[in-house]
Amino acid sequence: MSKDIRIKKGLNINLVGAAEQTTSKAVLSNVYALNLNDFHGITPKMLVKEGVEVKAGEPLFYSKNLEEMKFVSPVSGELVEIVRGARRRILAVKILADKEQSYHTSKTFDVETASADAVRTALLSSGCWPFLKQRPYDIIANPDATPKAIFISAYGTAPLAADMDYILKGKEQELQVAITALGKLTPGKIHVSVGKGSNSPLASTTGINLHKVSGPHPAGLVGTQINKIDPINKGEMVWTISPQDLVIMGEFLLTGKFNAERTIALAGSSVKTPKYYTTKIGAEISTFLYASGVKEEKFRLINGDVLTGSRTTPDGHLGYYNATVTAIPEGDDYEFFGWNKPVFNKISSTRALTFSWLNKNKKYDLDTNTNGEHRAFVVTGRYEEVFPLDIYPLQLLKACMVKDLDEMEQLGLYEVAPEDFALTEFICISKQPHQQIIREGLDLMYKEIG
Repeated sequence: MSKDIRIKKGLNINLVGAAEQTTSKAVLSNVYALNLNDFHGITPKMLVKEGVEVKAGEPLFYSKNLEEMKFVSPVSGELVEIVRGARRRILAVKILADKEQSYHTSKTFDVETASADAVRTALLSSGCWPFLKQRPYDIIANPDATPKAIFISAYGTAPLAADMDYILKGKEQELQVAITALGKLTPGKIHVSVGKGSNSPLASTTGINLHKVSGPHPAGLVGTQINKIDPINKGEMVWTISPQDLVIMGEFLLTGKFNAERTIALAGSSVKTPKYYTTKIGAEISTFLYASGVKEEKFRLINGDVLTGSRTTPDGHLGYYNATVTAIPEGDDYEFFGWNKPVFNKISSTRALTFSWLNKNKKYDLDTNTNGEHRAFVVTGRYEEVFPLDIYPLQLLKACMVKDLDEMEQLGLYEVAPEDFALTEFICISKQPHQQIIREGLDLMYKEIG
């Protein structure tokens, strides 16, 4: 029996350029890369050197703090470059792909009869473990800990987000195997959230607690669902994983192969024909971007959605956890008296100057212009109108800025991740970097409290 969750606070940002539900196979990328920024808090130790041939699914490096946690190559080929920064810190690992792919294979086992230790060992050695994130701290899950529950959100409400119901079609077997395996790693429940009225393949899996979610963004964020279903208290921990990562995990458990294939949504008003592409983790974005075409020379390419993604370039590489790539116009021009005239082509959470509240279903062609400069926090009460968690957002942001650990703890930092503050950052008239502030607060708390 499912439990309905209705979110009232929030804001839907309807943008032009949603991906059409047609899928093409992307051109094979010449070079694939793993960006170490995707694995927050991980210090890598290389297992292979430049010039070495590797197979898809073969370990490239491991975590300094946990040797058993392996990070594997998404493709077979030659490791051509280890990109290093200051103090020889590893920033990225690049692999020149073979034309014919070969896979590193592991032994398969029956997840129905396998022990929790066997599942944990298999996921750690295969490269599937990094798909599991933990809260608090929004980092890769600690395999030595036991979560009180595992959360999976298959309901995307972010602007131009990939439609998980469409992407997961035909993947029922892989999803079920992964769910069964994860069920052995927690004494608690596996909570799966889908859109109300959707036909998600995840809804038919067994061993889950199903929740049907409705409401504006951020209703689809797993943090919102955790807050409404089973909030995190001090000393508690939950794990999260995205549905597409479940598919990779399930395929490994079934076949013994790490298949880094991923279906991504190429979206945005700067794309001529936005659609879905089948590619692999770490692929060059140009391999599918130019297949759809771009409308203008100056555009912002985002690895992820427009609220939480990172800026990239066509020769950049698909992020490890991303299911969306977005291209929108670059907002490097300014309107004369733009602050002092009625505006009809922008969206706002207020009724000041803009008229987006008159037609909530209208789609907008927005650019990256912030329409203002960075300034001190202005107390308006607007954050609370779009923030559905039972947390005081402004007070928590200020506690993080002044590094007050006691206040951060009492105000609920254990429960949130940077993405939970993406919408408050979007509507912030002070142009404060909310996600960065929360990330720095989480890092400080992890360092001091652990």
